[in-house]
Amino acid sequence: MSLFARNAWKLSLNSAQKCRTSHTANTVVKKSSMGWVAAGLLAAGGLTGGVLLTDHLDANDGLAPTAYPWEHKKMLSSLDHNSMRRGFEVYRQVCAACHSINQIAYRNLVGTLFTEEEARALAESNMVTDGPGEDGKMFERPGKLSDYLPAPYPNEEAARWANNGAYPPDLSLITSARNDGENYVFNLLLGYLEEPPAGIELREGQHFNVYFPGGAIGMTPPLYDEIIEYTDGTPATKSQLAKDVVTFLKWCAEPEFDDRKRLGMKAVTLLSIMMMGTLYWKRFKWSVLKTRKMAYVGR
Repeated sequence: MSLFARNAWKLSLNSAQKCRTSHTANTVVKKSSMGWVAAGLLAAGGLTGGVLLTDHLDANDGLAPTAYPWEHKKMLSSLDHNSMRRGFEVYRQVCAACHSINQIAYRNLVGTLFTEEEARALAESNMVTDGPGEDGKMFERPGKLSDYLPAPYPNEEAARWANNGAYPPDLSLITSARNDGENYVFNLLLGYLEEPPAGIELREGQHFNVYFPGGAIGMTPPLYDEIIEYTDGTPATKSQLAKDVVTFLKWCAEPEFDDRKRLGMKAVTLLSIMMMGTLYWKRFKWSVLKTRKMAYVGR
C-alpha cells in the first residue's frame, strides 16, 4: 500500500471514530434531555391531579363558598378597623358564648380596636382566677391588659358536654385554618336552611348548612337581623354581622396584616429605586464592551 493510500485510510478511520463518538454523545444528551422532560411532565401531571382532586373533594364535602370582593385583599387597602370593632362586638355578645379566641390578649386590642384606657376597662370588667396566693389558695382578681380573652369553658370535656358532644373550635386562626377562609366563614354563617333537603336526616341538636362538610352541623344559626345593637348605629343586618365578625377574625388570625402590607409596599418601592440605579450602573460599566468595534484584517 502506498504512503498516500495509507494516510487516506487513517484519515477515514479517524473520521469514522469521531462520527461514532459524536453520535454516542448526542444519544446520551438526548436521553438525558428526555429524562428531564419526562420528569417535568410527571411533576406537572401530579400537580394538576392534586388540584383536580382537591376541587373534587371540596365539591363532595360541601358547597363551594361564593367569593366576595373583600376590601382588605386589594393591594393598597388595609383591614377595615371600623368593621373590626363591630366584629368584636358580635364576637363578644354572640360568639363568645361557645367559642374562644385564646391567642389574643387585651393588650393586642390597644391601638387597633380600642385605646389603652378602653382596653384596660374592658379587661377589668372580667374576673380572672389567679394564684396561688400567700395562703396557697387560688383567688379572683380583675383582668389586666396582659390577660387573654376569657374562654367560655374550662376544658374540652365541658365544652362537649354543653354542646351535645360537639366541640366548638377556637376561632383564633379559623380564617387561616380553612380553605378560602374569609369566604368560607362568611358563607357558613349565612348558609343555614330552615328545613334540610329531602332524604337528609339530622340527629337531635343538628342543623343543615349547605357549606359545612356533610351538611349536618351542631352549631345553631348564630346570627339574626338586629340580634345586637351596634354602638356606632350601623344597621345590624345578618349579612352585616357576618361581614364584621369575619373581618375581626381575619385580624385575629393575622394581627400583623396591616404592618406586613405596609412593609411590603416600602420594600417594593425601595427595590424599584435600587433596580433603576443598578441598571444604570450596569449600562455604564458595560458601555465599553457594548460599543467596541472589532475588525479582522486579512494577511
